[in-house]
Amino acid sequence: MVIPLAGRQRWTFAGLAVFLLVYVSFAAKEFAASYYAFRPDLPSLQRAVRLSPGNADFRHRLGRYFAFVAADPRAALENYQAAVALNPHQARYWFDLASAQQVVGNSAAQRDALERALQAEPTAPDVAWESASFFLVQGDTDRALREFHVVMENDPSLASSALQACWRVRPDTGALLRDIVPRRADSLLAFLSLLERQHETEGAITVWDHLLQLHQKFENDALFQHVRYLIENRRPDAALNAWEQSASLLDLTGYLPNPDNLIVNGDFSLPILNGGFDWIYQTQAGVHLQLDASDFREGQRSLSIAFEGPGITSAGIQQWIPVRGDTAYEFTAYHKASEFEGAGGPQIVLRDVYTGQPVFTSDPLNGADFWKAVHGRFTTPPSTTLLILNVERIPPGSPIRGKLWLDDLQLSPDSDKDQP
Repeated sequence: MVIPLAGRQRWTFAGLAVFLLVYVSFAAKEFAASYYAFRPDLPSLQRAVRLSPGNADFRHRLGRYFAFVAADPRAALENYQAAVALNPHQARYWFDLASAQQVVGNSAAQRDALERALQAEPTAPDVAWESASFFLVQGDTDRALREFHVVMENDPSLASSALQACWRVRPDTGALLRDIVPRRADSLLAFLSLLERQHETEGAITVWDHLLQLHQKFENDALFQHVRYLIENRRPDAALNAWEQSASLLDLTGYLPNPDNLIVNGDFSLPILNGGFDWIYQTQAGVHLQLDASDFREGQRSLSIAFEGPGITSAGIQQWIPVRGDTAYEFTAYHKASEFEGAGGPQIVLRDVYTGQPVFTSDPLNGADFWKAVHGRFTTPPSTTLLILNVERIPPGSPIRGKLWLDDLQLSPDSDKDQP
């Protein structure tokens, strides 16, 4: 039998109409379910689940309502179980199921749910963090530390908090470096900061060595902070070693002391870093510091220091200088001064950082309108390993006004010590 073309068209049209009707009905049903699922009341959430019983997200939302609003852990548990049955690949569903199991006191089921969460999303930092917390409570420290490693690997912003948790349960620098801390600059710097806060100096030195072995660049401020920490904790040897080892990596080779001049950037030809073994300065009332390219002895510029006012104790710029104990040194510098008023004047002073004892104090630097040399020789005390160079106001605090220029500062071992 041959069906006319017009009849075929009618059948096709009818089929399409039925399909469209079914599709529209389904879409309307899903739209309504979505509408109710995002309403915060229980009847709406239950209606969403009835309209779309195969939607795992709607069951999960209903479970969270019972857990956090209705305070009904059994009902929450039932809905979470339905959610993971519908979609076992969402770690959040398993995690909330684990929380509900904890509330009802089923530790074994809680652990199983957490394991399933980790299988679903093994690199999710929030899941790893909660799992680590659970394993700590259960006394499984090794497993907890492994999950904290996952946290740090996948969310560097959580490294500091994760390391604090790791340190509380295993305060062992070597073990954490070997097994837990990712071999990345950001993770190692976070660990370094933790160790410095804990005053674990030897551990901090070890972490710094591991950091440099990566050959990854990092911010100069991390080096400045490490140097300051080591100096404040009486390890100038380690501070200088860190400075020298980091110089090529951070493009700071021009800021290394050398045997002919232990003062870094003594001619002010380089930008001032304000950290490490370069010049360090701070803004203070009554003192204005400036690199002056219009007046210098040699090179391209000098340091100008303008004083005006009472209460001044120093120029606010200084430099740490590693030295040897019981060693003779020769110091030279050049200065100019203009229109100074007040008793005395600013003076260059070199002191032992740890005892405060001066080893060299210049005459007042307020009597020369031309470039004039400052020169002196001294021998460091046997225990001295680090000096600080400062421009001090003597007597401190008395009013002073005027401008001082400094250039070509040098400190070197005194080769003429044994000569008559």
